Amino acid sequence: MKRVVVTGLGMINSLGLDKESAFSAIIDGKCGVKLIESFDTEKHSVKIAGEIMDFDPSTVMDAKEVKKADRFIQLGIKAAAEAIEDANLPEDVDRERFGVASGSGIGGLPNIEKNSVVCNTRGPRRISPFFIPSSLVNMLGGFISIYQNLKGPNLSSVTACAAGTHAIGEATKSIMVGTADKMLVIGAESAICPVGIGGFAAMKALSTRNDDPKTASRPFDADRDGFIMGEGAGALVLESYDDAVARGARIYGEIIGFGESGDANHITTPTMDGPLRAMKGAYKMAGEPKIDYVNAHGTSTPVNDKNETAALKELFGGKENCPPVSSIKGQLGHCLGAAGAIEAVVCLMSMRDGVLPPTINYTTPDENCDLDYIPNKAREAEINVAMSNSFGFGGTNGVVIFKKV
Repeated sequence: MKRVVVTGLGMINSLGLDKESAFSAIIDGKCGVKLIESFDTEKHSVKIAGEIMDFDPSTVMDAKEVKKADRFIQLGIKAAAEAIEDANLPEDVDRERFGVASGSGIGGLPNIEKNSVVCNTRGPRRISPFFIPSSLVNMLGGFISIYQNLKGPNLSSVTACAAGTHAIGEATKSIMVGTADKMLVIGAESAICPVGIGGFAAMKALSTRNDDPKTASRPFDADRDGFIMGEGAGALVLESYDDAVARGARIYGEIIGFGESGDANHITTPTMDGPLRAMKGAYKMAGEPKIDYVNAHGTSTPVNDKNETAALKELFGGKENCPPVSSIKGQLGHCLGAAGAIEAVVCLMSMRDGVLPPTINYTTPDENCDLDYIPNKAREAEINVAMSNSFGFGGTNGVVIFKKV
């Protein structure tokens, strides 16, 4: 099967509107979590999130088209355009052999909420004709395939917080087996709206540290009390190694392993077994290399962080053999279906620059979370192989491993 490499990257999140500014802020330990400004939170128990400020969708779409696409699609279009430009593709690239693999956990939740209110208060005839096509998860790939004129496979992963990572796996498979030569991967999410925040809060999944937003998300810290909602998008251009070398492309890294598994246990509570099997699958496929860095799922929830730590120790044969681990969710919030794509971009940029991103807000050690989490400050290091983990509601797990070429 064909080798698959990454030749273009794009990213937008609460710390930056492009990959370089966002990555720089992550490495500097900055935090994009703050009081929510997009709606009135007076009646909400959770009033904080990682919102993106100052993004104008008309910079990447025709102003007349903006209303046809929910915000998650707009963010995905932005990240995708940056990744395509970054890849420096030739003008004569075969568009029929160039596909899209998109991922989102919830999709157009704000539009669903808005049009449900319209239906109930003003009647069904007042529902927007753009409601359905602006809200469907697969329309993320649909819009982007049109904007970029990509006529190859058009795939969509809707696997909660593992969607971005699963999209990378699906795109990789397409190139490996020869159904495409190149694939554009996009993970995007924007569910910071009254029903989104209210729904996750009702599950007791979110941190309630409203009085101190910057320290609310605390991955692996003993005082963690839940995750923070974030929004954003990550994009990657994938192509066969031979094609990339032939055109003299800059290669960020090679995808050498990916793993997928299901917990078959509980709709929201994760296990250790499911994530461990996904990690083992990716690790075995990669040839069991020396892993230099793990970008953890690291949600800042009591169960996930403990189980992920235990799974990593089991995978590597004990605490003493584990590589450095960090979670950037303390800085961005949890971007749900976009998280895996954003974190993959961060892994590859960390590999490029030789720097390990920090886990911010780590102040109180937890006896069940006792690895090197790169606390609070980035660290210079050579990264030849990096692993990125994503686990989602429904017990769906995805892991991808990158290697420097």
